[in-house]
Amino acid sequence: MALPIVVQVVVDKPLAQGFDYLWDSERLGCPPEVGHLVQVPFGRSSLVGVIIKVSTHSDFEIDKLKLVSQLAPLPAVDPAALRLVNFASQYYIHALGETIIPTIPKMWKKPENWEKIPKKLIAAEQKKKKTPQQEKTEGLIHESALNEEQKQALEKLCNSEKKKEFRVTLLQGQTGSGKTAVFLNWLTKALYDKSAQALILVPEINLTPQLERRVRAYFPEKKMVVLHSGVTEKERGIAWHEAMTGKAQIILGTRLAVLTPLPNLCAIVVDEEHDPSYKQQDGIRYSARDLAIWRAHDVNIPILLSSATPSLETWMAAKAGRYEHIRLDQRAHGAQLPRVHLINTRDPRNQYSPGDIGKPQGKSVVTKTLANAISKNLEAKKQSLILINRRGYAPVLSCGACTWLSKCQQCSSYMVLHKAGALAKKSVLSCHHCGLVKSIPSHCPDCGNADLKTLGQGTQKIEDSIGDMWDGARVLRVDTDSSRSSKGAEELFQEIHQGNVDIVVGTQMIAKGHDYQNIGLVGVLDADGRLFSQDFRAAERLFAQLVQVAGRAGRADKEGQASGDIYIETQYPESAVFQYLLRHDVDGFLSHTANERQEARLPPFSYQALVHAEAKSLDKAIQFLGALKGYLKAQGHISPNLRVYDAVPKAVMRVAGTERAQLLIESDSRKQLQEVLEAIDRELRENSQGRVSKTSRVRWLIERDPIAI
Repeated sequence: MALPIVVQVVVDKPLAQGFDYLWDSERLGCPPEVGHLVQVPFGRSSLVGVIIKVSTHSDFEIDKLKLVSQLAPLPAVDPAALRLVNFASQYYIHALGETIIPTIPKMWKKPENWEKIPKKLIAAEQKKKKTPQQEKTEGLIHESALNEEQKQALEKLCNSEKKKEFRVTLLQGQTGSGKTAVFLNWLTKALYDKSAQALILVPEINLTPQLERRVRAYFPEKKMVVLHSGVTEKERGIAWHEAMTGKAQIILGTRLAVLTPLPNLCAIVVDEEHDPSYKQQDGIRYSARDLAIWRAHDVNIPILLSSATPSLETWMAAKAGRYEHIRLDQRAHGAQLPRVHLINTRDPRNQYSPGDIGKPQGKSVVTKTLANAISKNLEAKKQSLILINRRGYAPVLSCGACTWLSKCQQCSSYMVLHKAGALAKKSVLSCHHCGLVKSIPSHCPDCGNADLKTLGQGTQKIEDSIGDMWDGARVLRVDTDSSRSSKGAEELFQEIHQGNVDIVVGTQMIAKGHDYQNIGLVGVLDADGRLFSQDFRAAERLFAQLVQVAGRAGRADKEGQASGDIYIETQYPESAVFQYLLRHDVDGFLSHTANERQEARLPPFSYQALVHAEAKSLDKAIQFLGALKGYLKAQGHISPNLRVYDAVPKAVMRVAGTERAQLLIESDSRKQLQEVLEAIDRELRENSQGRVSKTSRVRWLIERDPIAI
C-alpha cells in the first residue's frame, strides 16, 4: 500500500502553525513541491495557501485530513524567496502565512480564475508581439560620457563586481551628481548573462515613470517589469509571473517588489535608501531596504544603496567599514550646488510693511524676501518650486465667536478643508486619517455664528494666493489630490519638464528624484512644522527632505553658470538642521546627529520595538499593555540592558473610532530584543484568538525597528 502524501500549508491568517492536507497526485496532475500555491478547504470556506513541507505522515489521523482542492498554474516559489519570507516572518514576529500570501498579486489568489490564466498569459504575450509598443526612453549616458568622478566610482563598483559575492556599497552623492547614471552603467555589466535578473527599488510610485524611461534606454534588449500598487491587478499579476519565472531581467518597483520571487537575481539597487517609504506601515511592518540587504547576503550577490542623504544607520555602517563607501561630491556637469538662504520669519524686515510697493491685497502667504526672489526668478524665465508639506486648503476650520474647531468625530485629529474639485464637486471637510468627508457647515454647530475662518494653509490655499500675487504666471499644484483628480502624477511632471509651468506648488511628491531642467528657485514654507516632534528622527527626515528639494534647483546648469537658490522660511535659523544645510554639509549633520543619539542611547545605538494595542476605549488598551509590562517584569526580562517604558496613547490617539496605545521596548542587544519579542508573541497568542485578546478584545501587533514613535 502506497504511503499517503501529506503537505503542510500556510494560509493568510494570524496563526503560527501550518495545516496538514492530503495530496492526490493523480487528480492534481503532479507531485507536490515546497512553494506550490494551492487552494485548500478551511473551515466552511476555502483559502489559498503555500506548501511549506511535504511528508508521508501527520500528527493527526490520516483519514481525517482534507484533500488539497486545486493547484495554481504556477511553478513553485524558488527556495531563496521562501528563505526570505521565512526570515521576514521570524524577524518581524509575523505568521509565515500572513507574510507570504500578501506578496502574491490578487490575480493569482482567485482559484476560480486559475483555469483561464494560462490563456490570458498567452493572449497578453501575443498582443505584445503583434503590436510592439514604442517604449519611451530618455537619459542614456554612456560610460564614455561620464565625468572623471563618476568613472572612478563606476570602476570601483566594477572591480568589486568581478568577485561575484555579497557586499553592500553606499553610493553617496550630492543631488545632481549623476548617481543614477553610475548605477545603471554598473548594472549593464552586472547583467551580461542573458538570464541574470536585477532588482531596482524606488521609494514612491511617482518616481517610477521617469526612472523606467531611463532604464529602458540602458537596456533596450532586456525585458523589464514594473511592480507597484499603482498598476492594475492584471498588469501586476502578469509582471509578477514574468519576474518569478525568470522571463523578466529587470524588476523596477516600490517596497512590495523586494519580496518578489526572482530565481536568477544577481544584483540589487536601492535608490534613495534613506526614504521612510521603504518601511511598510500595515500588516507585516518590514523595511524593504533591510530585507534587500538580507536577501543579497543570502544569495551572495552585491547590493548598492544610493542616496544624497544616507540614513544614519547606513552612513555609520559605511564609516565603520562594514559597507563599501563611494562618494560623488561634484554635480555631473560641474554646476554649483544651490545657494541656501534662511529667511527668519520673526525678523520684520522679511515681512511686508503697509506702504510697500507691490504689497499683495490680502495677507501674503510668503515673506517679502521670498516674494521678491520669485519675481526675479520669473523675470529670468526660470521656474520656481514652492514646497509645503500639507495638502488641502487649510488644516482647520474655526469659529471666531467660540472655541469650535473642525474636529473629526471618529479621530483625535482635525478635518482639513479641501476646496471644490479636489475631492468633490464642492468644498468639503476631510479627515486624512479615516477618510471621512463632510460638507462644510454654513454656521458654527456650537454657537450658530456664520463667520467661520480657516487656520493655517495647505497647497490649495498657496496655489490660489500665488496665482493672485503673480497674475500672469502659470501655477501648477502637485499633490496626491491633484494627481488623483485631473491628471496622473506623470502628466503633471511632464507639464513641468516641458516648460508649461512657471510656479509649481506641491508637497514632498515634488522633492524626490525628479530631474527638472529649468528650476531656478526653490521655496520652503513652514519648515518648522517638522522640526519639533515627539519623533527623534524628525530632524534627520527634515534635513534629508530639504537637501532633496534643494537639489531640484540648478540641475541643468553648466560649469561657470550661476547655480539655483533655495529659500527656507523658519523661525529658528540657528537650528543645526539649517546651519549644516547652509554649508551643504551632510556628513557634518550626520556626525552631529550620531553624537546626540549616542548620548540618548537611541537607534542605531540601541534596538527598538513597539507593541501596538487598539480597543474601543483607551483605558482598555493601556491596561492591556500595562499587564504585558507586568508579565515581562515578573519573568525577569526587564534589565538595565532591556528597557520597557510605560504604555502611552499614540500621537494620533483615535482613528476611525478606535483608541490606540503603544508600549516601547528598547534593548542594547538585537539578540536579546528578539528573544523578548518572541516571548511576548507566545504569551499574547496563548491568550488571543488570532491577534485579538480573548478577555479584553484588544487587538495587538508587534512592530520591529519602528521608524515613527
